[in-house]
Amino acid sequence: MNTIAEAELKKAIDKMIFSPSGWRGIFNSGGDEENPGVEIATVYKIITAAAAVVFSEYLIAGTEQHPATGELPKPPVIILGTDTRPTGKTIADIMIRSFLVSGCSVQFAGITAAPEIMAYARSGQDNAAGGFCYISASHNPIGHNGFKFGLFDGGVLEGLEANKLIESFKNFMASDDSASRISALLDNVNEDKVRQVYAESQQIKEKALAAYRSFSEKVIYGESPQTGALKQAMIDGLKTFPLKIAADFNGSARTVSIDEELFGSLGLGFHKINASPGEIAHAIIPEGDSLESCRRFLEELNAKDPSVLLGYMPDCDGDRGNLVIWDKSEEKGRSLEAQEVFALACMAELAHLVWTGELEYDNNEKCITKAAVAVNGPTSMRIDRIAKAFGVEVFRAEVGEANVVNLARNLRNKGYLVRILGEGSNGGNITHPSSVRDPLATVFALVKLLTIRRGGVRNAGLFEIWKNMRKTDLISSGTVQTDNGASDNFSLDDIIASLPPFQTTSVSAPEAKLQVTTRDHALLKSQYQKIFEKEWNEKKDKLMLQYNITGWEARSCIGTEEKQNLSDFSDAESGGLKIVFKNKENDIAFIWMRGSKTEPVFRIMADAENPELERELIAWQRAMTTAADNGKIL
Repeated sequence: MNTIAEAELKKAIDKMIFSPSGWRGIFNSGGDEENPGVEIATVYKIITAAAAVVFSEYLIAGTEQHPATGELPKPPVIILGTDTRPTGKTIADIMIRSFLVSGCSVQFAGITAAPEIMAYARSGQDNAAGGFCYISASHNPIGHNGFKFGLFDGGVLEGLEANKLIESFKNFMASDDSASRISALLDNVNEDKVRQVYAESQQIKEKALAAYRSFSEKVIYGESPQTGALKQAMIDGLKTFPLKIAADFNGSARTVSIDEELFGSLGLGFHKINASPGEIAHAIIPEGDSLESCRRFLEELNAKDPSVLLGYMPDCDGDRGNLVIWDKSEEKGRSLEAQEVFALACMAELAHLVWTGELEYDNNEKCITKAAVAVNGPTSMRIDRIAKAFGVEVFRAEVGEANVVNLARNLRNKGYLVRILGEGSNGGNITHPSSVRDPLATVFALVKLLTIRRGGVRNAGLFEIWKNMRKTDLISSGTVQTDNGASDNFSLDDIIASLPPFQTTSVSAPEAKLQVTTRDHALLKSQYQKIFEKEWNEKKDKLMLQYNITGWEARSCIGTEEKQNLSDFSDAESGGLKIVFKNKENDIAFIWMRGSKTEPVFRIMADAENPELERELIAWQRAMTTAADNGKIL
């Protein structure tokens, strides 16, 4: 490995993407992101080993001496797992050796879903210090790979600590002898210890599955005194309203996780395709065309059994799953948009809190519980409408799962009840106490909506609770509510139809992605501000006449902070910049931009109650952003 030139290492590192949500690059030896080969380039072998060494040093530095004897505790324990990408096995072997030679103990769980390894990490390791490393590039193409690092709290490192680790890695790799140091270090690996790690791997996998099963109960049903009653209400509901689930695993890490066992234990029917590890049949990202095979599978099943109403497809690490449904009105399967999925999950989980009594209200139905939903900047304002109906606040963070998780932690430290959080723009949801998206949590949010039709502190089902909350909110604002089915006579179509109407640009839509040449995104936003303000003055009368837009406000999301009334757009730096359009009473639409920190694209989107307005806004946003990148005033 020490024959690699310093310039090659620098070039490879410069191409990688580093963020609290993970480190990613094209590890495949051919450098082709769509290549399914198992070999990784030599330069990435060095990067892999160095990443393991730096994480080991980070954990060791965080251990404390015994206050009386001065002795160091046991070596830190590192739980290691992979998704099903072809390069994962090679990367894992290098990391096992690097962790061991760096003075850490290794528990290798093999192929494991991201929520599974994180549940195991938080389950307790005999009070040992340590953390987890997960080998994955999430939804990126098959030739990519990377790492997620976290501690035994079950989540990835929070922003400051993640950046500290990234800086340590880059400093290590900046030294002239980094490759030779790695090579010399790996020459000292104890092969007996390596064999022992592999020999214990199946046992570790079984422990991870057990921890995940136990933890999933807390995520799905909560931890209130009503937990048992809520679970029983769901099981009873399934006897009256039978429901079956379809899954396109696409060869992901969920193929060897708890899904089928969990569904079966509760009386939910389950069908699966592409169900062998590594059987990656189509694009990994669970959006757009990738959902087609699951949609067709659902249609085939529903033709034989009308109780098959839901389907899901996870990404490769199994921490996100978007949904397909049987659309009764159209008599066909339909893929839900990511924003729809998150909105349904929010509706379900907030109604869950009302059912259990964790959200309390006065005699005027005003919420007296300090509660919140944490989301990312481009999450549709549909969530604001849902939260308002329940009397719950909405807080926003920058794009990136770690940012939203840390925002929720900050809110809980301030006394907020935060059960549900996530990135509406990317789909899936995070349900407390989890700190990672999980398709099981998403599927069960809808299962609870469909099956829990009685009981709780209000003797009402979850959908009935939502309808009543929505009706009360609309009446208070002078709007008439249309009822969507009696308490026991409703379908999935009725639930979806009850969502506040918003049209949002899909992240997978071609118009949502741009390639920009301006590397300084603060400069790009400064140029964009000049264009926007000029364009606003020209368009404001038309926007007022056609859409009742009376003004706008600029907002930014950087890390866990949202700043409002931004006067200088460049203050958004590399974070998200949003222009919110208003009428006299409400925010009614927005346009948004941000350069991705996990993919080489610049993302834009629009969100509006009026579908025509969304189409007009996204076209306008694309033209303005392109002009700003070209240094032009339109």
